[in-house]
Amino acid sequence: MYWLVKQEPEKYSFDDLVKEGKTDWTGVRNFQARNNLRAMKIGDKLLFYHSVTEKAVVGLAEVCKEAFQDSTDDTGKWIAVEIKPLERFAKSVALDEIKAEKTLENIALIKQSRLSVLPLSPEEFETIVKLGGK
Repeated sequence: MYWLVKQEPEKYSFDDLVKEGKTDWTGVRNFQARNNLRAMKIGDKLLFYHSVTEKAVVGLAEVCKEAFQDSTDDTGKWIAVEIKPLERFAKSVALDEIKAEKTLENIALIKQSRLSVLPLSPEEFETIVKLGGK
């Protein structure tokens, strides 16, 4: 499976992930996004998207620990996964570039723009990776 995770770079950037080596992906408070986290398996690839100010896919990461209790949640309803960085893209892939790519017209990033954790088809994933210079 392939995924895209979004984060505001001012709060936690791909560079922060690289510096730390891995992180728990916590703080997700949307049921659909939570279900997507639950579906993640070790080795699944993730595109890391800087939201709000940058609006671009900047790097590639991987799931290294499957769903567990989110340490930032007192209710017990929310989960997290652990991810690790794989590599920064040679060039960021801007949202406008994704929108302009005909083969990405149905991508969840555009169709469900408020969702912070979303699935990608293998074709969507590969297209964005190629746009990023890989």
